[in-house]
Amino acid sequence: MYEIQPDVFQLSNGIRVVYLHAHAQVAHMGVTILAGSRFEEEREEGLAHFLEHCIFKGTNKRKAFHVLSRLDSVGGEINAYTGKEEICIYASFTKNHIRRASELLADITLNSSFPEKEIQKEKEIILDEINSYLDSPSEKIFDDFEAYLFQGHALGNNILGTKESVTSFGKDHLLNYVKRFFTADNMVISFVGDISRKQLEKILEADFIGCKQRTVEAIKNEFYGTPQFKIKTQESNFQVHSLIGGIAPSYVDDRRRSMTLLTNILGGPALNSRLNLSIREKYGFSYNIEATYSPFMETGYWAVYFGTDPKYLKKSLDLVYKELKLLCDKKLGTSQLNASKEQLKGHLALGLDSNSGLMLGLGKSLLLFNQIDTIQEIYESIDKLTASELLETANHYFAKENVSELIFDIEK
Repeated sequence: MYEIQPDVFQLSNGIRVVYLHAHAQVAHMGVTILAGSRFEEEREEGLAHFLEHCIFKGTNKRKAFHVLSRLDSVGGEINAYTGKEEICIYASFTKNHIRRASELLADITLNSSFPEKEIQKEKEIILDEINSYLDSPSEKIFDDFEAYLFQGHALGNNILGTKESVTSFGKDHLLNYVKRFFTADNMVISFVGDISRKQLEKILEADFIGCKQRTVEAIKNEFYGTPQFKIKTQESNFQVHSLIGGIAPSYVDDRRRSMTLLTNILGGPALNSRLNLSIREKYGFSYNIEATYSPFMETGYWAVYFGTDPKYLKKSLDLVYKELKLLCDKKLGTSQLNASKEQLKGHLALGLDSNSGLMLGLGKSLLLFNQIDTIQEIYESIDKLTASELLETANHYFAKENVSELIFDIEK
């Protein structure tokens, strides 16, 4: 079994660093900050994502062109993403350009200047991104489902924001958000590459010394649940899009492992998942069907998505509920359970095959859990799962009275 053995250390200003040595010409480095969309306040919907875009638009010593060209000119790449709980700025580069990459990441993280002219241009780009998302029902249905499931809470906000909110943002909004969240104790640096820990530590100490330490207040916007819902809307689509799901364990809940295994059995990426074998392979009702599980700090949600022809909607829904009921009513047999565990462990191992993905995962794990589990520890926790635990988790979360529905029907 391939085992990862990362080192975790702190810079003198308190920034946590997770370092993994890997024999490769390409290195990967990221800065992950606990500043995602769930931390936005009233009338800030979309601000975290807007900040992620604008952070590349100039610093106190660089114009936007020089930010974008600094790594690209030597064949590297720099990018960022915004999640519900984190913003991540990351780069991939040949290992001989570590100093260039580290200095650039520090500069845009700590010294972005947010020029007004660039802000206005970026608004148009994000408004176009919102329009593009509205043209993608298979993405839009997830955001709409979250809005209903986490109604009245920032977890239900669309990460992109609204056209009204994005239009209202200015430089002061961005600077205030940075001041609130971009602090040493609220971020993690992750690195995977062929550079010694001593060399990396020296470089990071020099580049990130300007990041100040300020204890961020504990999360105040905890989520406590919403009633079940069943909603059908009419959309101008060519097929019906359906999403059913509900509340799931948080990432500090012991049941997260059993929920991960259950959703993998139900509709994970494997071609032999129950929903794929039934709805796609046996009946041919849907080209795309999947089950997902998204954990957050104090809650989470699971979902089953599929697109189908209107004439197959009821039959497909019935088959999904049939599989959910089966997981609630019948324990997995020993051979089924062991095979499912091996499959999940295999998927996890495949995820380690990408150093870039590994770097992002290590940073997020340290930021959210303040620890890195070894592969052995993860495998052992999966192996310890029992059929009874899976049955209990399924009955708690998959019971029909706890399942909500959102359907995008075809416009009549």
